[in-house]
Amino acid sequence: MDPNAAKPKVILRHCDGYDPQAIRKIIREGLEELGLRPFGRTLLKPNVVASGELFEHAHTRAEFVEGVILALKDREGGDKPVHEIAVGERCGITVPTRFSFEGAGYYPMFERTGVKHYCFEEVPQVEIRYTHPERLRDYVFTPEPVAHADFFVNLPKFKSHPWTTVTFAMKNYIGIQDDRHRLIDHDHRLDDKVADLQHIVQPQFVAIDCIIAGEGRMLTPIPREMNLIIMGNNQCAIDAVSCMIIGVDPRSVDHIRMASERGFGPIDLEHIELSGDVTLAEAKRRAQGFKVGLIRVEKYFEGTSITAYAGPPPEPERTDYCWGGCPGAIEEAIEILRLFDEQTDAKMPRLHVVFGKYDGPIDAKPGEKVIFIGDCAEWKGQIGEKLVQISSKYKGREEKDQYTAKHDDIYAKMVTVSAKLLKGRGEQVLRLEGCPVSVAEQVLALVSVGNLKNPYFDANNIVGFNKAYIQWRAVAAAKRIRGIPYQKHGPSHRGEGAPSIDPKTASYLAMAAATNPDAED
Repeated sequence: MDPNAAKPKVILRHCDGYDPQAIRKIIREGLEELGLRPFGRTLLKPNVVASGELFEHAHTRAEFVEGVILALKDREGGDKPVHEIAVGERCGITVPTRFSFEGAGYYPMFERTGVKHYCFEEVPQVEIRYTHPERLRDYVFTPEPVAHADFFVNLPKFKSHPWTTVTFAMKNYIGIQDDRHRLIDHDHRLDDKVADLQHIVQPQFVAIDCIIAGEGRMLTPIPREMNLIIMGNNQCAIDAVSCMIIGVDPRSVDHIRMASERGFGPIDLEHIELSGDVTLAEAKRRAQGFKVGLIRVEKYFEGTSITAYAGPPPEPERTDYCWGGCPGAIEEAIEILRLFDEQTDAKMPRLHVVFGKYDGPIDAKPGEKVIFIGDCAEWKGQIGEKLVQISSKYKGREEKDQYTAKHDDIYAKMVTVSAKLLKGRGEQVLRLEGCPVSVAEQVLALVSVGNLKNPYFDANNIVGFNKAYIQWRAVAAAKRIRGIPYQKHGPSHRGEGAPSIDPKTASYLAMAAATNPDAED
């Protein structure tokens, strides 16, 4: 750290509840204290991974976003005019963002505040080149509103996470990619991916919805009243302080540590300025006993009818467990099913699930299904009277072409997963391929095996879900007909410059769009 540089500031403020006007006042005062005014294209990125009655505490509340929008409007009038204030997000994989916006009550809020909104899976994707030496790959794609934002505002929800321990400011960046690109590297190197995403854009302002925080899970968190708004101008510092509040060493959260090591900000309290009307000690008191979500899958399923086995993923010298992939997805999947079907655990037959390169015994009795999940699943041994050999199908990163990556359509997934399980109905051993096998796919697999209620056919959601799905696919089809699905960015990795595309790439993409009807903008 430069000893002469100003310390980034983290502001801890008390907030009684979700009153947009009270939030507006607190946020405006935070912006004033930080000397910030919006300008140009101002983009707000909340966390709306899931919403609706059953996921009430999974997302940044609409009242919170409304208060931030009003505060930003109060702060207009600087040297640089505001051209646009917009809210953009990509919610959970395979679910239309339109549906999540609807369930979170965002559309009335958009109308009241008069702001634009972007569903990131429906806009052009811009290629961003990485140049930092630690990168997983040389380029990634991000939605055009993110790539060309002038004033970027990050509005996370304060939650635990089963893959990355916590999801605060930096982890919220997983939603600045559409499904096709989000799933790439969403594996045992997920923390590396999140750290890499920091090179796309850095927010001028961060405000975390910690009024009601989420413990234990990511999609189905246990609500914890914290009555806090956490604000600042550096998300490394904000994430570090947020970790301290719940008693987690920020260095133990890999994406926070890596981002700090790359110069994005400090994680030591001596290099961070704290202010506000809530002390760090008081914030820690409010969070005492806060449950994080980092639980190995074997431990998670203890005492249930599911027995899990996990071996190391590829690149075992980096980690002996795939925290960012399939094991965490099945934990989220079962939690979702428990919300929709109270009899989930009672209905579930004895089941064995296997992840990674596992070399121990599998104690499966006759009639008990064994499902190997993920491309990197690998095992050899006896199950009943049968010798079973499962070979790894994992493909290295260099084999994953982001230009030709396809979107995971939920109805296509229903067909393929159901067909696979139907075909193997009489078999004791099954395999689900993918890297990762998503939460949605594992939900569908467990629905089939356990004869459970399918959340996607829930009577309260099916009309709204299908309406949003049809609108989304119609928009994607119209854009595919009109033009090229990707834009190439300039040489910068920070978002400067106008998008451009060279003739060779244009020709390639036009051909790809013509031969791949699943390709989207």
